Amino acid sequence: MKVIFTRDFLALILSVAVVGLGSGATLPLTALALTQAGYGTDVVGLLTAAQAGGGLAIVPLTGWIAARFGGRQVIVGAVLTVAFATALMQLTTNLWLWALLRVLCGAALMLLFTISEAWVNQLADDASRGRVIAIYATNFTLFQMSGPVLVSQIADFPQVRFLLCGAIFLLALPLLATIRSAPLASSEEHAEHGGWRRVLPRMPALVIGTGFFALFDTIALSLLPLFAMSHGITSEVAVLFASALLLGDTTMQFPIGWLADRLGRERVHIGCGVVVVALLPLLPWAMSSPWLRWPLLYVLGAAAGAIYTLSLVACGERFRGVALVSASSLIGASWSAASFGGPLVAGALMKSVGNDAMVGVLLFAALAFLVAAWWERRRMVLQAAS
Repeated sequence: MKVIFTRDFLALILSVAVVGLGSGATLPLTALALTQAGYGTDVVGLLTAAQAGGGLAIVPLTGWIAARFGGRQVIVGAVLTVAFATALMQLTTNLWLWALLRVLCGAALMLLFTISEAWVNQLADDASRGRVIAIYATNFTLFQMSGPVLVSQIADFPQVRFLLCGAIFLLALPLLATIRSAPLASSEEHAEHGGWRRVLPRMPALVIGTGFFALFDTIALSLLPLFAMSHGITSEVAVLFASALLLGDTTMQFPIGWLADRLGRERVHIGCGVVVVALLPLLPWAMSSPWLRWPLLYVLGAAAGAIYTLSLVACGERFRGVALVSASSLIGASWSAASFGGPLVAGALMKSVGNDAMVGVLLFAALAFLVAAWWERRRMVLQAAS
C-alpha cells in the first residue's frame, strides 16, 4: 500500500482535512450567529438549504469544469472562494447576502470534495483502494467533528469569528502547493463519455448508498436524541448516541476497508447493508438495556459508514478521468439532496406517526440500497452472459 506514504497523498488528505475543519465550524457558527441575532430555526434551515442548493446546482457542470480548468486549479479556486465567502459574512448582516454567500460556499465545497475524492481514487491502486479511501474518509471525519469544538472557542469573539473561520480554509493552500502530480486526465475521449447522464446508469447503488448514509448521518445528529428521549433516555445520555455512532464510523473504516480489499469490495459492501437492515429494527427494543444499545450503536455506525466509504471505492474501480469526476459529483449530489430532504420527511413522520418512524425511514433507505445493489449485480451477470 505504497500510496499511503506518498507526499501527494498525505498533502491531499491533510488539505481536505483542513477544509473539513473549516466547514465543520462554519455551519454551527452560522446557526449560532443567527440565533443570537434573534432568528428562528426556520431561517437557520433556509441558510443551510442555501448551501445544499449551491452544491446541487454545480453538479451538472463539475465534469466540464474539471476538464476545462484542471483539478488542481479548481481545488485552489474552491478553497479561495469558500474562504473569502465565509470571511465576508463578518462584514454584513444582510440575510440575502448571507444566503448568496452560502450558495457560493456550497458550490465551491461540492467542487472541492468531488475532485479531491476522485483524485484520491486516482492515487490509489486497486489492491489497496479500500484502505486508502478509508484513511481519507476517517481523516476528514475526525477534523470535521472538531469543527464544533473550534466554534466553542471562538464564539465569544463576534468581531472576528467569521474571519477566523475563513482563514482556516486558507491553511490548505500551502499543502496543495506541495503536490507534484496533476490529477484527472481530461482527454476528449474521457470528456465525451464522462458526462453524468452516461455515468449515472452505471452506479445507482452507489448513489442510493451515499444517500442512505447522508440521511443516517444527519438524523444521528438531529433526530436520534429525540428518538432516545421518547424511550425514556435522559437528555444527557441521549446526546451521546450520535457520538457512539460516529465512533463506530470513525474507528472501523480502515478495518472494513482492509476486509474489503481481502474478501472483495462488492461482497463487503452488500454485507454492510445487510448488517444495517438487521440491526435497525432492534434499535427501539435495545433502548432499555445499556449493555445492548451501546454496542448496537457502535456496530450500526461502523456498517453505515462503510456503505458510504465503499461507494467511493467502487467509483474508483469503475470510472476514470472525467467520468470519475462526474461519478464523484453524483455522490456529492446524493449526499446534499438526502441531507436536505431526508430529515424533513423523517421529522414530519415522527411528529405524525410516532418517534419510531425514524427507524422506518432509515430502514427504507437501507433496503433501497440493497435492492439497487442486487439490480446492479443482476445486470452485470446478464451483460456478461450476453
